[in-house]
Amino acid sequence: MIEINNLHKNFGKLTVLDGLDVSISKGGIFAILGPNGSGKTTLIKSLLGMVIPSKGDISIEGKSVLKKWKYRNNINYLPQIANFPANLTVIELIKMVKNLRPKEAHENELIALFGLEAFLTKKLGNLSGGTKQKVNLVLTFMFDSELIILDEPTTGLDPIALIHLKELIRQEKEKGKTILITTHIMSFVDEMADEIVFLLDGKIYFKGSIGKLKEQTKQTNLEHAIASLLS
Repeated sequence: MIEINNLHKNFGKLTVLDGLDVSISKGGIFAILGPNGSGKTTLIKSLLGMVIPSKGDISIEGKSVLKKWKYRNNINYLPQIANFPANLTVIELIKMVKNLRPKEAHENELIALFGLEAFLTKKLGNLSGGTKQKVNLVLTFMFDSELIILDEPTTGLDPIALIHLKELIRQEKEKGKTILITTHIMSFVDEMADEIVFLLDGKIYFKGSIGKLKEQTKQTNLEHAIASLLS
């Protein structure tokens, strides 16, 4: 699905990605982990074409995507921070995004799932952070795409919304989708991820299953296993 070869990214004298090599197979849930400054955000933005690497290549489905844009029509992306226009209503935003993407949208069942019916005519600037995140999730999952990238998807969600999010992710996995997740919530990773990609200083320090990581670090707890990698 995704092949990343010898990827470098420098911002001035700062090296953020340092010869990164990783393959992510089609289908499954992959957690991209690492401490702040490890290169996670730069890697995601490189996949999305928002950052142009200094060196190396990224291929999706066997085709290089560097400096191209059409491939992004087959990616659903949930940003960490939902910076919506404050003066738009929820329904106006949904309609605007539908008009921007050349794909059929299925928003109604998601609106019902997250209980947003009463908020459709509310201004986005008046919504709580948790409600904005639910809108963010509707915008992400209402299109049918093969690659789904979720940046801190649990932020601000109440327990019921979190259960619905987990169900959505599992349903997409069952359809054969590839889901990349960045998060600092290790319990979420432990429950949901098939594999972990752990970055440190712009390089891959571990790639494999949670069980393999625990075995390698001789830890039974995922947080402790991650801490062992860092030490």
